[in-house]
Amino acid sequence: MASKKRYNVILIVSDTFRNDLLLGEFKVKNGVYARVPNLKKLAEESVLFRRAYCASFPTVPNRHDLLTGKYTFTYSDWAPLPKDEVVLPQIIKELGYVSMLVGDTPHIFKDGFNYDRGFDGWLWIRGQENDRYRTDPESIVLPCKPEKLRSVETTIQHMRNNALRVFEEDWIPAKTSNAAIRWLERNYNRNFFLYVDFFDPHEPWDPPEYYIDQYDPNYKGEKVVYPMYGPSDYLTKEELEHCRAMYAGEASLVDKWIGRILEKVEELGLWSNTALIFTSDHGFYLGEHGLIGKSIVMGDVHGLTPLYEEVAHVPLVLRLPDSMSPKKGFKLDALVQTPDITATILDLAGSNYRVEGSSLLPLIRGESSKLRDFVVSTPSIIHGPSGGLRPTITSEDWSLILSSAETQVRKNEYTLIVDGKLRVLKPFGKIDTELYNLERDKQQEKNLIDTHKEVALALKEKFIEMLRKLNTKEELIKPWYKCKKIDL
Repeated sequence: MASKKRYNVILIVSDTFRNDLLLGEFKVKNGVYARVPNLKKLAEESVLFRRAYCASFPTVPNRHDLLTGKYTFTYSDWAPLPKDEVVLPQIIKELGYVSMLVGDTPHIFKDGFNYDRGFDGWLWIRGQENDRYRTDPESIVLPCKPEKLRSVETTIQHMRNNALRVFEEDWIPAKTSNAAIRWLERNYNRNFFLYVDFFDPHEPWDPPEYYIDQYDPNYKGEKVVYPMYGPSDYLTKEELEHCRAMYAGEASLVDKWIGRILEKVEELGLWSNTALIFTSDHGFYLGEHGLIGKSIVMGDVHGLTPLYEEVAHVPLVLRLPDSMSPKKGFKLDALVQTPDITATILDLAGSNYRVEGSSLLPLIRGESSKLRDFVVSTPSIIHGPSGGLRPTITSEDWSLILSSAETQVRKNEYTLIVDGKLRVLKPFGKIDTELYNLERDKQQEKNLIDTHKEVALALKEKFIEMLRKLNTKEELIKPWYKCKKIDL
């Protein structure tokens, strides 16, 4: 049932923000943990969903899910927003909402991707990653050996884009936060939907040095700010720890400026009729499973890694309006994911428009204990198993990383993930089905596929059933009929 009253909604997405950051469990090194005090306080005043997962992976597909409420991995990939796709701001505009998008995530704006479509206003804060923003200074000194970088060209572009910074307010998260605050000051007395999209703590990691020093103050080595994605053994122990420190520093910077938005919401007296949602699109490996990054990127070739908990499990916090008399510090363990956020926003807006996700409000009200038995996190399946594609199917206790028995690599299969650059899809390493018991093995270190094939088979069948319900093309379902370790 849709909410009777129409509430304002602020949606904040922080790209590559790991779930363990929010829980205070991200370990930089022995005795040192990342700190995000503003988001921690928000979680204590809100509903914290402890089992939230991304659906379509990574950045652009995730936003496609978010704006449509669909599982877009079944028919789309890293691509512009389709012109015929009905999007969230269009729906709530009919209910009298004014909508605004403020973001610095470049990939949803540049190259005609048009993820601003439907919003009454939008503002792109320039300068992140490979945004073609500045052409000077001409000379750039790299922070480490070029072979350690995922892209020398992108690193140089990012450093050029941000070469004129002096004060913390010159950093992009501060600019994004301040733009959102200014919009709130001018529009707080309207019925509104504000979507704020931070690219950080996505790499390149370059917060003010004092943010890094709080985690790794005595480091003297190279700063691998934009690491090559793949096995992490090319980094020394000290370099990898410093990567974790730079990432933690970037997360603390984002937390600081999200805190400024929260302060403004309080100052404007908006909490009585405004819901605020904080989430991320995915996480990032920083040495876990012997990996750094979220894929394998080697020059013009791209491979897909398994989506373990460090990447698939995302933070999700929902602070309900005070007028709804919400419980404080309420925690839920129901399995939820990105399209559910869209459905929840529509519910808060009083809309009956149906999407593929489900509203989270019935869970919060205690009308149901769960939305589903499992969730699926995956890159697009439209290219088949090329590149080592392995969807992750997560249930209450289990994580199944599913590998098709189809081993022939399709020719001329390309991808634009993870940064909009065209690369050939190619599998790396051993591609196999894996199964983990998350209750006993949160780090996913013991693969139980050989002893619990019946669990894997049941989850695989649920995955296929889900694809059918979503009207997925048969040719895209077929590769998952037979999977390694299960059907052979």
